[in-house]
Amino acid sequence: MESQVSDKLCLRTNEKRYDVCTFEFKVENGKITGACSSGVSSSISQKTDFINKTVMPLVLLITMPNFVIVLWYTVIHCNGIYLKMLSVFTEKSVFSGMSYIWSLARSPSPVIIWSLVLYGVYALAMMKLLPGRTVFGPVTSKGNVPVYKDNGFIFFVLTMILFWTLTLLLRPFGISPSMYYDKFDEMIVTLNVCSLLFCFALYLKGKLAPSSTDSGSSGNIIFDYYWGMELYPRIFGFDVKVFIICRFGLMIWALMVCIHAVKSYELHGFVDSIFVSALLQIIYLTRSFWWEAGYLATTDIIVDRAGFYLCWGCMVYVPVLYTLVTFYLVTHPVHLGLPVSAVLILAGLLSLFINYEADLQKQKVRKTNGECLIWGQKPDIIRAKYQLETGETKENILLISGWWAVSRHFHYIPEVIITLLWSFPARFENLLPYSHIFFLLVLLIHRSFRDDRKCRQKYGTFWSQYCERVRYRIVPHLF
Repeated sequence: MESQVSDKLCLRTNEKRYDVCTFEFKVENGKITGACSSGVSSSISQKTDFINKTVMPLVLLITMPNFVIVLWYTVIHCNGIYLKMLSVFTEKSVFSGMSYIWSLARSPSPVIIWSLVLYGVYALAMMKLLPGRTVFGPVTSKGNVPVYKDNGFIFFVLTMILFWTLTLLLRPFGISPSMYYDKFDEMIVTLNVCSLLFCFALYLKGKLAPSSTDSGSSGNIIFDYYWGMELYPRIFGFDVKVFIICRFGLMIWALMVCIHAVKSYELHGFVDSIFVSALLQIIYLTRSFWWEAGYLATTDIIVDRAGFYLCWGCMVYVPVLYTLVTFYLVTHPVHLGLPVSAVLILAGLLSLFINYEADLQKQKVRKTNGECLIWGQKPDIIRAKYQLETGETKENILLISGWWAVSRHFHYIPEVIITLLWSFPARFENLLPYSHIFFLLVLLIHRSFRDDRKCRQKYGTFWSQYCERVRYRIVPHLF
C-alpha cells in the first residue's frame, strides 16, 4: 500500500516555524521516496533530488546553529544593529567572521548545564505526576491513534508560580534569574550541542526501535536526520514531541521573557515597554497551554516528524528568535506612556480573543458533529470524506461559518497582529526586534499554500467545493 504525502522542510514549534522547502514524497512499505513539490513529479532527475534531499538539509544543518549565535552577537556586541553585525563579515571572510563571533561565546558553565538538566528532569516528572484528562490525537494514515495526558496548562501555571516565588525568595541572598540573561551565550552553546546529539539519538531510535508504524527512512541519512524517522516517537513512555515543543520550547520561551523583564527592572527600574511586550507574550503562551489539547491536532504534531527541524527548532530557535524583542529591550529601554501601553495591551487581548474564538469555532463544530450554533446560526459545513492507507474511509467537517467564512486561514491574521503588537514597544530604530514578524509572515504565506495542497490531496473534490465557497487564503479581497 502506498500513499502520496506533501510536506516541507521547516524549523519550529507551536504554529510558528521556519519553513524552508516543500517536498512531495511517497510512503511505501515504510520507505520514503520523492522530491521537491514545486510542481514536479516524484520522478525528477537525480540531480534535483540530491539538491533537495541532501544539499538543502545540509545547508540548514550547518547555517542555523550559527545563525542563533549571530543573533546573540548582534544584540550584545552590535547594539542590535544588523548592519554593524554584517560589517564583521565584510571586513573579514565569512568563515573568519563566524569564527570571531564564536570566540566571543563562552563555554557552558556548570550552572547552565545543571539548570537545564534539572529543568528537563522537572518537566518530565510533571508530565507524569500532574493530573490531566486523556485526549486522543487524530488517526494517522497508518490507522494509529496517539494518546496524550492533557496537563500542559497546570504545568505552565505551576512553573510560573515556582519561578516568581523562587525569584522573590532568593533575591535577599543576591541570587537572581537575570544570570541566565548574562549567560545566554552559554545557554545557546549548550542547547545547540544537546539538540544535535538528541536528534542523532532520535535517528538511531527510529532506525532500530520505532515506536509505531508511522515511521520510515528515505535511505538518505542526511535527510532522515533533518526530517526525522518517526512521527510519534516515545521514550520510556514520554511523548518526545509534547516534551520538546510544549514543555521545553514554549516554556523556556515564557521563562526567558520573564528573565528579561527581571534584568530590565534591575538595570532601569520599571519600564513600560518591556512590561507590555512581556505581558502580551505571556498571555499568548498562557492561551497556548490552555489550548494544548487542540494543538495536538495541528501540523506540528500530526504531519511533521521529530528530526532536526522540529527538535532543534524548539530547543534552540524558539528560545532565541521568539524572545528577541524582550532580549533587545533590556539594553534599549523605551518609555511608552500609559495611553500607548493601554492601547497595545487592549489590542493584543482583542487579537488573542479573535484567534482563540476562531480555533474554538472549529473545535466546537467537530465536537458536536455540526449540531451547534456559530454566531447564533446553524453552521454551514462540508462533510469531507478521505481514505487512510489501510483503506478505511474517514470523515472531517470543513467549516464555512463564523471566522472561517472570511478566509481559509483567517486565524493567521490575529496571529500576525499580536506578534506586531508585542514588537511595537521596541519602536523602529532597529530592524532586529521585528525579525520574528518577518519570519512569521514568510512562514504563514508558505504554509497557506502548503496546507491547501495537502488538503486538496486529502479531500479531493470536497476541498475544491470548500475553496469555491471560501475564496481567499488569508486576507479577504487581497490574498
